[in-house]
Amino acid sequence: MRIARLFRQASLLGRLLSAPCALLAPTVAFAHGADQVPGGWSFSAMTVIPLGVVLFLYTCGVARLWWQAGAGRGVTWRQMSCFVAGWAALGLALVSPLHGLGERLFSAHMIEHEVLMIVAAPALVLSRSFGAMLWAFPPSTRRHLAGGAHWAFLRMTWRSLSEPASATVLHGLAIWLWHMPVLFNVALASEPVHWLQHFSFLTSALLFWWALLNGRARRKGHGASVFYLFFTSMHCGLLGAILALSKNQIFVGNDSAAPRWGLTALEDQQLGGLIMWVGASAFYLAAALILAALWIGSGSSAKKKVGGSASSVRD
Repeated sequence: MRIARLFRQASLLGRLLSAPCALLAPTVAFAHGADQVPGGWSFSAMTVIPLGVVLFLYTCGVARLWWQAGAGRGVTWRQMSCFVAGWAALGLALVSPLHGLGERLFSAHMIEHEVLMIVAAPALVLSRSFGAMLWAFPPSTRRHLAGGAHWAFLRMTWRSLSEPASATVLHGLAIWLWHMPVLFNVALASEPVHWLQHFSFLTSALLFWWALLNGRARRKGHGASVFYLFFTSMHCGLLGAILALSKNQIFVGNDSAAPRWGLTALEDQQLGGLIMWVGASAFYLAAALILAALWIGSGSSAKKKVGGSASSVRD
C-alpha cells in the first residue's frame, strides 16, 4: 500500500517537473564557444550544472518529505508550483535562445535580466525551496547543515543582509553598477564576467524579495515592503528613462543583431530602456500595490478581531 502511494506521488511529481526539464532536452556541450546548439540554445557548464543540481535536490527532497508526511505536506502544491515556475524562468533566461540573442541585442538582454529579477526570483522565494532541498540529504547531514545556520557569525551576517533596507540597496547597486557601460560591455565580451553579472542580479533579487516577502517586513505587516518596492520602481524607472531618452549610444555590443530586426543600435538601446522604464517599474509598482492591499486588509481584520473581543467582554 505504502509503496503504491509512493509510486503515485513520484509519478505525479515527475509529470509536474517534466515541463521545465524540457528546456534542457538537447545534448549539452560544455566548452566555451561550443555551447551554442542549433536553434540558439545555450549550454554552458556554469549555467546547466547549477540548474541541474538545484532541480535534483529539490525533486529528491520533496519526494522524501512526501514519502514520510504525505503529498502536499511540508511542501504545499502551491509552493511546488512556484518552484517549477521559478526554475523554468531561470531556464528561459539562461538557456533558451533568449540568452544567445541577448548577447547581440540589448533589448533582449534587458528582457533576460527582468525575467531573472522579477519573475524567477520572487517565484523561488515564494516556493521556500531551501527547506525542501535539505530533505535530499541524509538525516545526519541535514542536521549539520541546519545547525550551521545557528552560528553567530552567519546569523549576524544574514540578519544584516536580509534587512529590507540593506537588501534594497544591494539590489539597486547590482542593477546600476552592471549598467555602467564599462562593466556591461566587459560582461558581453567575457563569459565568466557575464555569468557573474547574472549571478549578482539573481542573488540580489532573491535577497530583496526574501526580505520583503518572508523577512521582518512581512512580520511587520508589509508596510515597509510597500515603501521599498515603490523606491525600487522609481530608481529602475529612472535608469530606464536615461537609456530610453538618450540620444547617444551608450553600450557598444559586438556583432549587434539590431539591423536584422530593423533597428539601429541606438534604437535597440532605447527599446531596452523602455522595457526597464515601463515593464520593470510597472511590475515593482504592481507588487507594491498588492502588498499595500494585503497590509490594509490585515489591519482591517485585526481591528474587527479587537472589536469583536471587546464586544464579547462587555457582554
